[in-house]
Order: sequence, then C-alpha cells, then structure tokens
Amino acid sequence: MPDGTGLNILQEKHPKNYFDVGIAEQHAVTFAAGLATQGITPVVAVYSTFLQRAFDQIIHDVSLQKLHVVFAMDRAGLVGADGPTHHGTFDLTYLRLIPGMIIMAPKDEAELRDMLYTAVEHCSGPVALRYPRGTALGVPVKEGFEKIEIGKSETLVSGEDVALLALGNMVDYSLRAARMLKEEGINAEVVNMRFAKPLDTEELDEIANRFSKIVTLEENNLPGGFGTGVLEYIAGENYKNDVLRIGLPDSFVEHGTQQELHHLLGIDPEGIRDRVKIFYQNKNVEEGVTI
Repeated sequence: MPDGTGLNILQEKHPKNYFDVGIAEQHAVTFAAGLATQGITPVVAVYSTFLQRAFDQIIHDVSLQKLHVVFAMDRAGLVGADGPTHHGTFDLTYLRLIPGMIIMAPKDEAELRDMLYTAVEHCSGPVALRYPRGTALGVPVKEGFEKIEIGKSETLVSGEDVALLALGNMVDYSLRAARMLKEEGINAEVVNMRFAKPLDTEELDEIANRFSKIVTLEENNLPGGFGTGVLEYIAGENYKNDVLRIGLPDSFVEHGTQQELHHLLGIDPEGIRDRVKIFYQNKNVEEGVTI
C-alpha cells in the first residue's frame, strides 16, 4: 500500500531503502526481523487492522528475539471512508500483551515526527507507533527532531477537579472538552500520556494522589486497551480512585465518516464533556457506547 501509507514518496527518492512485499503482512514482519539481525533498523509501515494478521510473527520473530523493529501503524482508530474492515481498533490490546513492546501514540503531526525519530534512533527492541488516518492539526513543525523520553507523559493543562489522561488523537479532543467543562465550573487537568506501554507510573502515582476521579481516553476498543492498563496499575497499587474509561465499545463499529462515528460513540469533544460531567457528578455513565 505505497500510496495509502505515503511511502510512494520514499519509494521515488530512496528506492533502495524501500521494499513492497504486497499483501503479505506475516512475511513483512519476518523479513523485517531478518533485516534487524543484520544491524538494519526496519520500519514496517502497515495499516493497524492488517498488522494483527502477523501477531504470531511479532511475538516469535521480533519480540522474543529482542530485535529492533519499528511498526508504523497507519489508520489506527476509526478510519471513516475505508469502512469497518479497516478500523484499527485492536492494536493497543494485542500489542500490550507482548513483553518488551513499546507503544507510542502522538497528539499531533509534530510529535509524530519526534516519536518516529525516537523509535528509530533511541530504542533497541520492538516499537509500535500508532496514528490515525489523514488527521493533522496544522501545528507548526520545527526543523530537526527531538528525542522523547520513553514512558514519560506531559501535562498540557493543570486542573484540580478531574484528570483526563488522553492518548494519541484523543488529546486534542480532551483539550477541547476541558475548555467546555471549565465554562461549566469543572477544572480538568489534561495529560498527554504519549505511551500505552510503558505507562508513566510516576505520573499515575501523582494523579492518583491528587484526584479522586480519573478519566482515560483512547480510540481503541476498551477491553485490554490503554484504559485497562491504567486500571490495572491503579488496582495493583491499591489506590481507591474512581476511573472512567472513554473509548470504543466491545463491538464492531459500522461504516461512517470519522466525525460521524466519533459523535455517535460519544468520543468527540461534546460527548467527552457530557460523560465527564456526569462522572464528576457521581452519576452512572456508560464507558463504551454501542451503535
């Protein structure tokens, strides 16, 4: 999928650094593992929904061998026009299971560049980088690259009422929801978590001690995803916080534009605002809305 992944540009400029293996994801991963054994750092550019076909190869051929392979997962989350077969809604769940796997998700295009740089130049084992289909915020992109510390988040907005722990493109939605919540007297702290694995446990400790209510936000099916990882840590450390997970339901999502599906599933800024407000007021709120 050179056009779909944007690699047609790389193919034209650096043909010797580009290999198109066709629709053969299992082979792509094992091929990348072989390259890694020879000191090359391969980047496997693939749609999130198709990487799951190579789950066995990711485990046995890459991760078990501790090989440095970067998985650049395009179309992570809901994809809109491509239809339900192309929704990338399971990658956080199945990749979190794998020992040694690093999982990143950028908040915007500038952070995507720095994360890819970090994954290629400053990691040593398997790394997965997930990003949505055709989504860019138009933020300024600086020259050069900056290393991002593995497993470290960043606080974007300080607050004292509720903590919003957002991953990937849910960061922008969370910032917009936080502004709407502030108009209603609820001051939300917004944290760009950056990593689904390893989690920033230092930040989670601070959040758990400062806030009674914590909200996680992701564009992945909720079972086993980023929010589940936060819940596992909170429970494992015997914290008593109330945690609301906002994400995709435990069901297959039908066809629709990204904007339509985000609205129907309650993960757009207005939906996040409404659900956080109900949660903050100690009322029951559904985690994953089914359509």
